[in-house]
Amino acid sequence: MSIYTGESRGELLAWLNELLEPQVLTKVEQCGTGSVYCQIIDSIYGDLPMSKVKYNARMEYEYLDNFKILQKAFKMHRIDKPIPVDKLVKCKMQDNLEFLQWMKKFWDANSGGIAYDAQGRAGGIVQSAPPPTTSRTTSSTARTGGFSRPGAGIGGTSRQVSSASSAQVAQMQARVAEIEAHSESLLKERDFYFDKLRNIELIVQERMAVEGVTQEESDVMAKIQEILYATIEGFEVPEGEAGHEEQPHHVEEEETF
Repeated sequence: MSIYTGESRGELLAWLNELLEPQVLTKVEQCGTGSVYCQIIDSIYGDLPMSKVKYNARMEYEYLDNFKILQKAFKMHRIDKPIPVDKLVKCKMQDNLEFLQWMKKFWDANSGGIAYDAQGRAGGIVQSAPPPTTSRTTSSTARTGGFSRPGAGIGGTSRQVSSASSAQVAQMQARVAEIEAHSESLLKERDFYFDKLRNIELIVQERMAVEGVTQEESDVMAKIQEILYATIEGFEVPEGEAGHEEQPHHVEEEETF
């Protein structure tokens, strides 16, 4: 059984990039500007004033304007869900991840399955900029969103990146983020079950060290140890991670957890 609830960052980004194509999102934090949440609700009802949404918002007061549109839509459609605007506009990953997970569940329950014309509803605007930052200092590349043209002088520099190249890079970044999120989830789940097995191992060792243990109980403990220490073909216990003093016997029929 999985120990996680809701979609991961990678899964949510993949869903958003499919729903809002050709718009490209690379980080959950980008949702803190409010425009993406407006688009999600608009993809369900199709009646938000999307011409008023600020897709290229860079300042917090612009984010707030977008969330006002979202709040009106929630009220109009009687969506009984508080919007933590004061947290979301800070563009922090965790706050926006939790709200986006709720948005995905709401979308799954209410979307009619009709393809959403994100570009058309946005008036032809395609957002592929990096996520907003709360830092006061940014690099010149982050501020301009591109690279310097070779040979251009200071003050007359032209910074351009073709939309096609930018979209490809953003898609690759989204894919990397998805893989990293999945890898992180697997590592956490591995550690979760490893800790459980380690606790069982300690209990068994302590019980076998007790004097007066019956032969039947000793046999049971030995069988549990046999299962715990069984390996598969080609598996080697990493140095320093073996749970007991003796080397485990090789058992081809048993598999590790």
